[in-house]
Amino acid sequence: MSTNVNVPALPESVADATILAWHKKPGDTVKRDENLVDLETDKVVLEVPSPIDGVLAQAAVDVGDTVQAGDLIAVIEATAAGAAKAEEKPSAGKSPAAPAATASDEEPILTPAVRRLVKQMNVDPNAIQGTGKDGRILKSDVMAYLDAREAEIAASGKDAEVHPTAIGPQIGIEGDRPEQRVPMTRLRARIAERLLEAQQNAAILTTFNEVNLRAINDLRSRYKEKFEKEHEVRLGFMSFFVKAAVEALKQFPAVNASVDGQDIVYHGFYDIGIAVGGARGLVVPILRDADQLGFAEVEKAVREFGKKAQDGSLSYEELTGGTFTISNGGVYGSMLSTPILNPPQSAILGMHSIQQRPVVEDGEIVIRPMMYLALSYDHRIIDGKEAVQFLVAIKNALEDPTRLLLQV
Repeated sequence: MSTNVNVPALPESVADATILAWHKKPGDTVKRDENLVDLETDKVVLEVPSPIDGVLAQAAVDVGDTVQAGDLIAVIEATAAGAAKAEEKPSAGKSPAAPAATASDEEPILTPAVRRLVKQMNVDPNAIQGTGKDGRILKSDVMAYLDAREAEIAASGKDAEVHPTAIGPQIGIEGDRPEQRVPMTRLRARIAERLLEAQQNAAILTTFNEVNLRAINDLRSRYKEKFEKEHEVRLGFMSFFVKAAVEALKQFPAVNASVDGQDIVYHGFYDIGIAVGGARGLVVPILRDADQLGFAEVEKAVREFGKKAQDGSLSYEELTGGTFTISNGGVYGSMLSTPILNPPQSAILGMHSIQQRPVVEDGEIVIRPMMYLALSYDHRIIDGKEAVQFLVAIKNALEDPTRLLLQV
C-alpha cells in the first residue's frame, strides 16, 4: 500500500517553501514520525515526518525546488510489518508491548540546525553526548565534541583533518585566488528584502544618548543569587530594558505605532521584538504583552528565544508581529551603531557594550559603567522631539530602576 506525503499547511502569509534537505533517499526504510525532509520558509525550517512505517519509494522533489501547500513530496510504500503494526489494535485493558530497543533503533533526535551541522562536519551523532532535554543533542554539544576531538588529535601528535566545509563550500574553485558562489538562503534573502524595504519606504533617523548602569548593576549584584534561586533564571539586563521600553512607549504612543498606507495604526498592546543571532542568521522573536510580564518572565522568555534560535526551532508564530524591537549589539562588542527598522514597526532601540568611562557627578570625575543607546525611528510619524524624549524616558528609568516598580 502506498501513502503520499504532501507539503503541510504553511504558516499564514507564507506562499511557498524551498526543499532544504532530504534525510532519506529512495529505498531507505523510514519509521512513522521520522523526519523525511526539511522545508525552508522565509523565517523557519519545517520538518515533514513520515506518516507510516515503510520504505521511501519516491522523492518527488529535489533540493532547491519550490513547493506549495498540498504539493506531493514523497511516496511511502508500507512494509508488511508496518501495515500489520498500523492495523494492530491493543486488547482492552492491555497496553501494547514496547518493542525491544536495539542499537540501530536508538537514533538520536536532531533539530534541523544540528542535523545540518553534523552532516557538514562529517560527525557521527551517536558519538556525541547530548545535554539537552531528554538527552537531545544541541549545537553546543557538537562544537564541544569537535573541540575535544581536535584536542585529542593534537595531543597524539597527528595532523588534524580539516573538513572542507569548515571554510565554506568551494565547489569548482581553482587557482591561487579562490572564490566561492553560494545561493542565499531564504532567510537571508528575506532579511535583505526587509532591510531594503525599510530604507526605501521609511524616513529613518537615529538619535543617541548614554545611560549610567550603576544602579542596575548594584541591584543585580544585591539580588542576583536570590533571584536565580527563586526563579531559576539569571537576572540579566534585557528585562530592565524591556520594562523601561514599555513605560516609555506608554508615554509616547507614536513610537509604538505603524504606518499602513495613509493611516497611522496606534497599538494598544506592547509586543516587543528581541533580536537574537541564530544558526541561520538574525531573527526577531516576539515577546507578546510585555507590559503584563514580570522580570523573571521576561528573562525566561529571552533565554528560551536564544536556545530556540540556535537550534532552529522557533515557530513562525513566535517570529510574527511586534510593535517595537530591541537589538543588543553589545553582546558582539559593538560600541555604537544605527539599527535599522523592522517593518512595519516605526522604531527600534539599539543597546551596546558597557564601557567603564569617566563621567562628572556632583562636580567630581568618577568611573561609571556607561552604555550608548541608539533609537532609529520613522520620521514620517515620529517627530525628533518625541524620539529624543522617548530615549530620555528610557535613560531615566534605567538610571533609577525604582521608577519601573512604581511606574512613574
